Amino acid sequence: MGVVVDLDRKRDKKPSIDALVALTEEDIQKVNRLIMERMQSDVALIPQLAAHLIAAGGKRLRPMITLAAARMCGYEGDRHHGLAACIEFIHTATLLHDDVVDESELRRGKESANSIWGNKASVLVGDFLFSRSFELMTADGSLQVLAILSRASSVLAEGEVLQLITANDTETGEATYLDVISSKTAQLFAAAARIGAVVADRPAAEEEALETFGMNLGIAFQLIDDMLDYSAKQATLGKTVGDDFFDGKITLPVILAFRRGNDEERAFWRRTLEDMDQNDGDLEYARALMEKHGALRDTVERARHYGSIARDALGIFKDGPDKAALIEAVDFCIERAF
Repeated sequence: MGVVVDLDRKRDKKPSIDALVALTEEDIQKVNRLIMERMQSDVALIPQLAAHLIAAGGKRLRPMITLAAARMCGYEGDRHHGLAACIEFIHTATLLHDDVVDESELRRGKESANSIWGNKASVLVGDFLFSRSFELMTADGSLQVLAILSRASSVLAEGEVLQLITANDTETGEATYLDVISSKTAQLFAAAARIGAVVADRPAAEEEALETFGMNLGIAFQLIDDMLDYSAKQATLGKTVGDDFFDGKITLPVILAFRRGNDEERAFWRRTLEDMDQNDGDLEYARALMEKHGALRDTVERARHYGSIARDALGIFKDGPDKAALIEAVDFCIERAF
């Protein structure tokens, strides 16, 4: 795969999502109120557990993409509030399910829901949030929106299952890995962006452009996440280093280091990730091998490639603060690595 490297992108300041947050602030408050309203239930554990996960943080990046995309397309109604909440419910539900599958004890530096209430409660509340998302979809009344978001939900689930199948398999190739992250992460970004054009009743070309933007932003986002799992920078983000390694996940840094390594190094990866025979110091050695073979550096370059595609996809839209904020969000997602 060719790598697009930005040679001329010089900035006076580090990119952030501050502009995106500021532009969508009023709308996101309405979305948050809708989220709090829709996660209420007479079954006390449901809002308690859901509120715990929501209180743990999160940037609301996906809903903000929906809101900003709709604004960029000239939308002036309020349908995008319910759909942005729908996107966040889908995302939150998958986090609950992911933590159960991964047996995670922490989520954004705090105790995960499953470590407090157990796996059964987390799975069932995740199902409740998925159901709430479909209520919001049907309340919107658009069959096109329903088709986009229901399709995104099913593809996302397929991606999670594919990741489960490829876990601990060091023979996994880059193409399969990209299939996993395109499904489990990027598909929801793509849907979040595309429905901004749908609610604004924009032409198909603009829908497709926003879907391309979201898909490639999502791929770049996950590539950086997977790189950061082996980076010392992870600690500054409130996350532990090496979760993917300890779970035996096959991510791009592993794939590159494995393919570029010698027989002894590949035996190390098979022992630690296939056999899950891990000893003290193995994570440090894994990180050293990635450094030796440029695996982390090249993972970032892959992310830059997809980031460039995402930025280019917005070229058909007129310049303005919403477009500029979305472009800076791409840069932010990539440059979290530094």
